[in-house]
Amino acid sequence: MKNKKELPASVKDELLGILKKRFEKNKNRHKSIDWEKVAVKLEANPAKLWSLNEMEITEGEPDVVGVDQKTGEYIFYDCSVESPKGRRSICYDGDALASRKEHKPKDSALGMAEDMGIEILTEEQYRELQQLGNFDLKTSSWILTPAPIRKLGGALFATGDMMPFSFTITELNLIMEQEDFAAL
Repeated sequence: MKNKKELPASVKDELLGILKKRFEKNKNRHKSIDWEKVAVKLEANPAKLWSLNEMEITEGEPDVVGVDQKTGEYIFYDCSVESPKGRRSICYDGDALASRKEHKPKDSALGMAEDMGIEILTEEQYRELQQLGNFDLKTSSWILTPAPIRKLGGALFATGDMMPFSFTITELNLIMEQEDFAAL
């Protein structure tokens, strides 16, 4: 029996074609990286290919943005111009999802990321993404929230046109600028 996180050959081939086309179209994101080396690593890692396919299914556009200097693994970010349609109208985590009584979202950002085998971006990674193009000009994306902010009931989201980032402590209905919580 095949592992749940392994794609059928036809899906794998189609996905690799999509990723190669995106890679070639957006060379500014990975100037010194060779696609053939990326493809070899991906083919050797069925779980990573499965996760990239999950990103595609939600209308994301994963693309190579670098190489992890410690592991040698290629780093992929979702380079969809706007937050992917399949990952919108969700709350931050399971606690936020459980607390919603009315108009409850179908899922949470952290829950979806875990199910997809990916991680949401940190603030630093989101800033790196913004250096590669114009992203989230009409939408916002959840980014990893530090524990002290989450403990207060807040969660971080970011938009490409909002620098510095803002976050909302939903229970207090308070919006703060980054400088206000930098000391937390």
